[in-house]
Amino acid sequence: MGPGNPWSPNWRPDPTGRRLAAIRTARRGALLAAILLGGVTTVAAIVAPEADGLPLIIPLTITMAAIPALALLGAGLAPAATGSRVDAAVAGIAFAIGAPVAAALSSMIAVFVYFAMNPDVTSLAGEAVGDVIRVGVGAAMRVAPMLAAAAALWVIAIRQLERRFAR
Repeated sequence: MGPGNPWSPNWRPDPTGRRLAAIRTARRGALLAAILLGGVTTVAAIVAPEADGLPLIIPLTITMAAIPALALLGAGLAPAATGSRVDAAVAGIAFAIGAPVAAALSSMIAVFVYFAMNPDVTSLAGEAVGDVIRVGVGAAMRVAPMLAAAAALWVIAIRQLERRFAR
């Protein structure tokens, strides 16, 4: 354990304040990603042809299952988005590409856990997980322009917030 680890006996506070600034940047990135991409995920789940005739609670549940992964993606990429313009562009591209993967994977895990905990329908877990992945990929393709706009807006918002709070 190095001096940067708070559980280390040699830990010292960061006199520059960079550690606290990075934590705050990650929190802002997570919140913005959850809001922006949560909206895109909701739209994608509602407009999916597979959702026709289903109650609205099903797409909303899928969205709620995806939001933690989207927030983690935003928290992880936020510090990179505050760097140079090239770094911000690369973070935005990674954000746009990683969002559907994170949302589908998180929803898939939630569906798997639900079916695994329900002994009456455990045998349907594999089929349900496959359906979630198939629907998630198709929905991501349908809302790709909206996803690109959300990624660009996220990068711009993170950079503006960091400029504002850096003063």
